[in-house]
Amino acid sequence: VRPILAEHCFACHGPDAAARQADLRLDVRDGAVADHAGVRAVVAGNVGASELVTRIRSTDPDVIMPPPETNKPLSDAQKAILERWIAAGAEYEGHWAYRPLVRPELPAGAATGDSNPVDAFVDAALAARGIAPAPEADRVTLARRLAFDLTGLPLGPDEIDAFVDATRPDAYGRLVDRLLASPHHAERLAAWWLDLVRYADSVGYHGDQEITMWPYRDWVIEAFAANMPFDRFTREQLGGDLLPEAGRRERVAAAYNRLNMMSAEGGGQDKEYHAKYAADRVRATSGAWLGSTLGCAECHDHKYDPFTTRDFYAFAAFFSDVAERGIYHAAHANGIWGEMMRVPTPAQEAEQRELEARLAAIAPLPEAGRDVVEAATLARARAQAALDAAVKAQVAMPATVSKPPRTVRILPRGNWMDDSGEVVLPAAPAFLPAAPGGPDNRRTRLDLAAWLTAPENPLVPRVLANRLWALGFGEGLSRRLDDHGSQGEPPSHPELLDWLACELRDGGWDIRRVLRTIVTSRAYRRSSIPAAGHREADPENRLLARQNRHRLDAENVRDVALSAAGLLDRSIGGPSVKPYQPPGYWDYLNFPKRKYQADQGAALYRRGLYVHWQRQYLHPAMMGFDAPSREECTARRPRSNTPLQALVLLNDPQFVEAARGLAAATLGQAGADPLARAKFMLRRAIGRLPVDAEVGRVADVAERQRESFAGDPAAAKALLGVGAAPPPAGLDPADLAAWTAAARVVLHLGEAYTRN
Repeated sequence: VRPILAEHCFACHGPDAAARQADLRLDVRDGAVADHAGVRAVVAGNVGASELVTRIRSTDPDVIMPPPETNKPLSDAQKAILERWIAAGAEYEGHWAYRPLVRPELPAGAATGDSNPVDAFVDAALAARGIAPAPEADRVTLARRLAFDLTGLPLGPDEIDAFVDATRPDAYGRLVDRLLASPHHAERLAAWWLDLVRYADSVGYHGDQEITMWPYRDWVIEAFAANMPFDRFTREQLGGDLLPEAGRRERVAAAYNRLNMMSAEGGGQDKEYHAKYAADRVRATSGAWLGSTLGCAECHDHKYDPFTTRDFYAFAAFFSDVAERGIYHAAHANGIWGEMMRVPTPAQEAEQRELEARLAAIAPLPEAGRDVVEAATLARARAQAALDAAVKAQVAMPATVSKPPRTVRILPRGNWMDDSGEVVLPAAPAFLPAAPGGPDNRRTRLDLAAWLTAPENPLVPRVLANRLWALGFGEGLSRRLDDHGSQGEPPSHPELLDWLACELRDGGWDIRRVLRTIVTSRAYRRSSIPAAGHREADPENRLLARQNRHRLDAENVRDVALSAAGLLDRSIGGPSVKPYQPPGYWDYLNFPKRKYQADQGAALYRRGLYVHWQRQYLHPAMMGFDAPSREECTARRPRSNTPLQALVLLNDPQFVEAARGLAAATLGQAGADPLARAKFMLRRAIGRLPVDAEVGRVADVAERQRESFAGDPAAAKALLGVGAAPPPAGLDPADLAAWTAAARVVLHLGEAYTRN
């Protein structure tokens, strides 16, 4: 009932008092049953006396609700649901995401012992509908699925074979644990988190200048690698600089507060952009942690959820101590982008300490020796110059520095020029449990972090549990990962979601433990092939009788191709890299004008996670596969299927070079038999053993292409010249070009980039 009312009624009869029509409020029971001059929208138990039913059943355009001009008509089925609800007493339960979080009991009759609680909830729902689940997927599919979900990388054929041939009963659990312990698992989670916090390597506004933020990205990877509890993960990002023990790592974490877009536009107004940055932080933080569209309350009370405009600005006030300018410029004492911090590598840090010790060891000149030439003065000057040069060579990134908080007012209709609004102090949304602190003890960003992960806050653990579920199933239990409010979707298995949320909250906020619970369930291990009757009974697979199939994310598409080619550089962390990009793509970037320069050597073959993220001009291959610009918090990427993706896979130099690498590996390791070569090539790309028909077709492509390239050496040379790495010596150019063409076909297969 609530989703129907939220979608069709709340805009005019919901939480936003300023937009409310006829003084009728339908989002709370008291408003729905209130008497309006003898007329009640809802009369519990009496459909005929309820004005709501009269209005939704009317055919008069001046009477019917919703009004025709809203273009949101109710279906007959929706009208029937509302009537049944009123007849049954018109009970209001409150929105599922905001209710107090209580650990649910396992379904009656659930197996005990070492069985997975996830399956108790899923199987109970299937049994209630009389649906038999799909069988477990084959081991090749399981290995590949698990590796993609936990690391974003494919397993090699030898690794897959080892799992397929394993006879130990705990073989699957051992594979899970190995992948969870891999540093690449931390990279996988980092890619997910960087979408949420809108990480990028450029400032976004106006000239979209580059900025160094990668040490924050590396901190995220390190935090996930250490399985840092999510409450600490939250605390260090929001307020690491405020911690009594704050060191360089905590201050790097707190650079989260500087990930917002920034402007150096000459004609911009400081005050306007302060308002923009404040609103940006509200949207980003509420989106990442609360899964809520609090940003909708910037100009008016939220139309669908109980967030008020006061809530919006009180939330923004938590960040009002962050030192920043509205419009940045080069004259700033600490650099163009305001407060900065140096982030040395371990070697640079050791060098700095050595130079500091050397400087301290040079004794100051005695008072009586001022008129004497020591050599000591010169030595100190040289040591200081060496130290200054060493520090200057270190990476500088924006830093979060706390200063006396700016005054925050409610901006009427979001107008930054209107100072008539009431002054507000930092506070949590009023309808949720209060944050610690108060007017006599001004709340800080640390108080915000403590509130977000407090046991009384039901929203954060539900949002996090839902998103972790989506990492294992491609869809959340509630599919609206970006909106857990009234405009979102109720979870398909609410008790399961609450059980997982309680596991997070009560289990030390251990993300890895909850992920392990999800991926070791029978529900996760099921085949994605629908059994008889599945599509008819549950076309969208909301009951989880089977697994889901979906294309990999943009970064992983790149990783798969480079991995199959043997080119992927799997080193962890470091500066962002610039792969091949079409010439002229940055021609319209100004202030200053820039010319894109692709990297050289191993940097060309780093994981997609490390590709330079230019907000206004995102790398075309990434954009083609639905990567976000990261101007805003992104909780769920779209998954499109377009011709541009086929063109990327066939023609992007990175993928052509990957095809050549796969071809070279094939010729070097698979012998001279065309069928053996084709089988090797397919296995490297798709993991499973290919069938004879597939092998024959790939071999046929290579043979036909060899005839063509043998008669056109220039074409072979042109194809083999794509990419920075030279072709291996000793291979016949026509042969290598032919198998490169075959590899382009193989690396174009949907199965190569599909998690199933």
